[in-house]
Amino acid sequence: MMPSRPTKKMKHEPLEGFLKCIGGSSSNNQKQKEDPELPLFDKGTIAHATKNFCNTNKLGEGGFGSVCKDLLRDGQEIAVKRLSENSKQGLNEFKNEVLLIAKLQHRNLVKLLGSCIEGDEKMLIYEFMPNKSLNFFLFDQAQSLSLDWPKRYNIINGIARGLLYLHQDSRQRIIHRDLKAGNILQDSQLNPKISAFGLARSFGENETKEKTKKVVGTYGYMSREYAIDGLYSIKSDVFSFGVLVLEIVSGQRNRGFTHPDHHHNLLGHAWKLYAEGKSVELIAAPIRDNIYLSEVLRSIHIGLLCVQRSPEDRPSMSNVVLMLGGESPLPQPKQPGFFSERDLVEASASSSYQKPCSYDEFTITLMEGR
Repeated sequence: MMPSRPTKKMKHEPLEGFLKCIGGSSSNNQKQKEDPELPLFDKGTIAHATKNFCNTNKLGEGGFGSVCKDLLRDGQEIAVKRLSENSKQGLNEFKNEVLLIAKLQHRNLVKLLGSCIEGDEKMLIYEFMPNKSLNFFLFDQAQSLSLDWPKRYNIINGIARGLLYLHQDSRQRIIHRDLKAGNILQDSQLNPKISAFGLARSFGENETKEKTKKVVGTYGYMSREYAIDGLYSIKSDVFSFGVLVLEIVSGQRNRGFTHPDHHHNLLGHAWKLYAEGKSVELIAAPIRDNIYLSEVLRSIHIGLLCVQRSPEDRPSMSNVVLMLGGESPLPQPKQPGFFSERDLVEASASSSYQKPCSYDEFTITLMEGR
């Protein structure tokens, strides 16, 4: 038997030093000695694993650059996010992702394994998720058949726990700002892992909300106060989570949802059925015959609580986790924000921000009008 080929020993570098290499730094109130060490891969190892970054290994591409599937010499599968040259947006997201996710450890967050920076090459190395994104399974007629109710409920609970960690249990309070089906990756057992922290922001202990002139996120998942006024908080993420819950239960997208009897979006449709005592009609057809009805109806109820118009009315993620476990009473939900497509367009037209114009599989940026 041939002996296994030895792998190169990875170097470890403090996060502060890595950020300086790419033109950034961590916040001044954090001591360098508190920064975790970030494993460094050499370019040769990554180039060998990706077959020199050939397109056959490519998983996707975005404003930051491309993502490739790779296999290290020891057999470990990885995903490599490679920054495009001359991409200012990508560099900013790259720095932000390093700064935030390098300090996070949770079973429902995609794990950052290390990085590579040599010359103009800047790459982040993540654990590989073999089952792609929730978007791939949920909205494909054939693939959705593999998502029975227990799997869907596990996904809902996993996302909730991951978001609770970001909002409350990590070192710093983190607002994701782009929570959507496409950013929920799945491991071999279809366990969900939140990914894509390029747009995330961290809050201090005494901060509860922020306002921005540059609204980033995804049409169909953004809360009203964020899309219209640029106000974001942990309750913005709660809204996005609520949209996800209703999409997971129904198997339908919020953005672009149509119904022959009305012009509501998915949120408005779910609210209408709830008010009429017909929430069972929201359940995706492939799973209706094999469900725990009380869990499904509870999930719909919680989803509606999360997408309420006023952020003050939405529950915290700690309350959401308790409610999902049946350990907390469910208050009556109020009308959702963005009840219909028309509601969204009219609200956008009355704001100082340009009207959003892309679809929910894309990330958008809304700049303040001059």
